[in-house]
Amino acid sequence: MEFLPLLAVVVVFWLLIVRPASRRQKQLQQLQAGLATGDRIVLASGLYGTVDGLDVEKVRVEIAPGVVVDVARGAVAAVESGPADATGDVPTHEEG
Repeated sequence: MEFLPLLAVVVVFWLLIVRPASRRQKQLQQLQAGLATGDRIVLASGLYGTVDGLDVEKVRVEIAPGVVVDVARGAVAAVESGPADATGDVPTHEEG
């Protein structure tokens, strides 16, 4: 019974730290695997861009008109909702 408090600490640590981190990692991998040409993305460095092309390990990202860079697929941190229009802007919803 002396190990019961230690076991409780391990279980709480797993529930509060390890499990959520594992879930976030799995979601990020799914997001990176589901990229498509034309998606507006945010890179881990904070750069915004539009997916111009895809490779197994790399993503071609247009970060400014005519400026296309290759980045590691793992550098994609988020996908903005909705594809970019012809001007490269993400459509916004205006209320009112």
